[in-house]
Amino acid sequence: QVQLVESGGGLVQAGGSLRLSCAASRVIFSINFMGWYRQAPGKERELVARITSGGRPDYADSVKGRFTISRDNGKNTVYLQMNSLQPEDTAVYYCYVFTTRYYWGQGTQVTVSS
Repeated sequence: QVQLVESGGGLVQAGGSLRLSCAASRVIFSINFMGWYRQAPGKERELVARITSGGRPDYADSVKGRFTISRDNGKNTVYLQMNSLQPEDTAVYYCYVFTTRYYWGQGTQVTVSS
């Protein structure tokens, strides 16, 4: 069973930065996408960013130019560098891996104060 372990969340002031990491417990084959969703209180889960096996990233319009997704295949890890954070970025962030099914992390809280 694959486990995804996230780290790097926390409390930051508006304009600050955080870097999220998500490490898989073992090598995952046939990955189509790795990425991050987020869910704010009272809102639906939304895709923040994803990256293909070939390294091509996609971003939600709300984070373009501020967030950067990257991956280290050798470490089975995906990262999300978040800059210029705003209060509306406050949410629980979940990493995921999609092969022919989804694998999910447990979520990490990101809180941005104004």
